[in-house]
Amino acid sequence: AGEAIVHRLAAAGATVATTARSPDAGSPAELFVQADVATLDGAANVAAAIIDRLGGIDIVIHSVGGSKSPGGGFAALSDRIWQDELNLNLLAAVRLDRLLVPRMIEQGSGAIVHISSIQRRLPLHESTIAYAAAKAALSNYSKALSKELGPQGIR
Repeated sequence: AGEAIVHRLAAAGATVATTARSPDAGSPAELFVQADVATLDGAANVAAAIIDRLGGIDIVIHSVGGSKSPGGGFAALSDRIWQDELNLNLLAAVRLDRLLVPRMIEQGSGAIVHISSIQRRLPLHESTIAYAAAKAALSNYSKALSKELGPQGIR
């Protein structure tokens, strides 16, 4: 999904910055930052590169997500798995927003798009319960963010 979004925005003439854990494979983005946004350092590196190179941002599209949880239901999930799922599927968006949205507030405009999952409402308890819980939290966080930032011109 992320790569398709980058290609579509670039084709429309937008200046695009993107990130991935793997090296750039010919992205049409103006700026590519190799980083793991599921970590605080990775998110900080991405935000710093965007601010340094582009001066700010008008739209944040957060499409990071996935699950590496084993099957077996809730009892099969260790604390480490829960933390990894939350870092990837919820906290990566929260961290990038904290780092980038203040620039939007300063300019009085911007948009934030968080891509969630149908599992936020229909979890697959056998294998992706931590992912589903993180995406439900992302949806809730997104709604709260819209209520807080909407009056400031951020959509």
